[in-house]
Amino acid sequence: MTELAINQESVIGFIGTGIMGASMAGHLLSGGYKVNVYNRTKSRTDSLVLKGAVWHESPKSVAEYSDVIITMLGYPADVEEVYFGDSGLLRHARSNSVLIDMTTSSPSLAKRIGLEAGNRGLAALDAPVSGGDIGAREARLSIMAGGSVEAFEAVLPLFNLIGKNIVHQGAAGSGQFTKMCNQIAIASNMIGVSEALAYAKRAGLEPGKVLMSIEAGAAGSWSLSNLGPRIINGDFSPGFYVKHFMKDIKIAIESADEMGLPLPGLLLARSLYEQVIALGEENSGTQALYKVIFTE
Repeated sequence: MTELAINQESVIGFIGTGIMGASMAGHLLSGGYKVNVYNRTKSRTDSLVLKGAVWHESPKSVAEYSDVIITMLGYPADVEEVYFGDSGLLRHARSNSVLIDMTTSSPSLAKRIGLEAGNRGLAALDAPVSGGDIGAREARLSIMAGGSVEAFEAVLPLFNLIGKNIVHQGAAGSGQFTKMCNQIAIASNMIGVSEALAYAKRAGLEPGKVLMSIEAGAAGSWSLSNLGPRIINGDFSPGFYVKHFMKDIKIAIESADEMGLPLPGLLLARSLYEQVIALGEENSGTQALYKVIFTE
C-alpha cells in the first residue's frame, strides 16, 4: 500500500473536465495544489489553464507527472480505456501513486482497477459523487469512497476541497455500489417530482407556491428543491445529463440482476427516460423527465 502523504507539494492530475470536473479541478487549484489536466476536448481545460493548471496531451503524460490522478469521465468504457489502455494510468502511473476514479461507473470495473493497481504497487479508490453541477460548483459534493482506508485517509485533504459529505464505504467497488443506491433513489424521486409539478399545473395552482409548501415537509428532497425550480422556469439545461443518468440506470439494473434483486421502480424510470431520449433530450438535464410526464 502507498505511503504517500498529501501535502502542498503534491501534484494532482485531473482527467475529465466537463460540467462537474472543471469545477472540481478548479477547487484543487484554489487550494494551492499544482494540477495537471487532460480532456479529450482541449478547449474545456482553457479556463483551468488560465488559472495555472498545466495541459497534457494524454492520460499517459498526466500519470507520468502526477502523484495523485483523479478521473471524472462519462462512461465505463471511457474509464476502462483511460485505466487499462496502452496509454492508460495503470501502465504509466508512478510507483506509489493514488488513482481516484470519481466517475459513476461499474462496481465490477472498480474492483478490477483496485486489484490491478495493487498488483502494480499503486493505490486506487472508486469515489463517485452526488450533487450535480451545483454541488461541484459550490464544493459541497457528497463523496462515497471504496478502497483501502489508508489511501482514503491520504487523499482526504483533496476530498475536503470538493465535498462536504465524505464517507469511506468499504473495499474496492463499495463507492460505486453506494452511488447506485443514490441513483436508484433519485430515479423514482424524479418521477414523483415531475408528477407533483404536473399535477399542480393541471390543477391551476401556482407551481412556485406549491413548491414552497411541499419542499419543507415530508416530500422534501434535493431534486425537489434544486430541480423543481428549473422545471417551473422551463430550464432543462444539464446539471447532470439524461444520457449519463440512463447509463447509471443501466448499470444499477445490471448489478441488481446479478444479485437477483428486482427493482420495479427503476425499470419504470428506465422506460420513461427512454421516452425522454426519444424526444431528443439526451443532452438535457434529468429534470427533462417532466416533458414526458406533462403535456399541454
